[in-house]
Amino acid sequence: MLEQAEDAENNAKSDLNATQEQLRILGVNRDHPSSVVNVYAPISGVVIGQNVTNAAAAGVSLSGSATAFTIADLSSVWILCDVYENDIAKLQLGQQASIHLDAFPDRTLTGHISDIGPVLDPALRTAKVRIVVQNPGILKIGMFVTATFTGKKKEEYTAVPSEAVLHLHDREWVFVPKGDHSFQRTEVRAGQVVSDDRQVILSGLQPGQQVIRQALLLETAGAQ
Repeated sequence: MLEQAEDAENNAKSDLNATQEQLRILGVNRDHPSSVVNVYAPISGVVIGQNVTNAAAAGVSLSGSATAFTIADLSSVWILCDVYENDIAKLQLGQQASIHLDAFPDRTLTGHISDIGPVLDPALRTAKVRIVVQNPGILKIGMFVTATFTGKKKEEYTAVPSEAVLHLHDREWVFVPKGDHSFQRTEVRAGQVVSDDRQVILSGLQPGQQVIRQALLLETAGAQ
């Protein structure tokens, strides 16, 4: 019974020492306790999660949340992109990316690829690509963005004004002058829309070849 009592006393002393150390870390003077305790964050950042409320229990040894607040350093953020599997081979670590924000269409940010996911989404056939971007203060958690990657290999394509391309019956067409004030509708394979509202033509046109700028107007006039 004596040994059991001594063990219980030693356990109680250990608990007491641990509690006193926890109070010391929190900056509480055990001889002069206060109802207000200052809790200092280990890093500077933004509070993105509050896990305690007024009069709620908190702490590792108490019931409730062990984490009072969640703080994040948002000076540099990650952007996660879905990239199709046939485009993954074009990407490399450190490759530059231009970030276009849905909330700020006039702002373009620059980042670089820091990780290319090794696992594909079985439904979408995409991999997660992580981009590191310096936050100028406008990026918020959960925002939607579009990333444009700059490839290492340069390729030249013909580009025309986007309104010169006529989308008809799930195909793309342009009007090419034939002479004698007549025009021929020519099928092309269009690519993405780039700067200055110009659309890339992957095939069907040669560099320097003339096209009608307002394809829809000419198609409408021809139908009438």
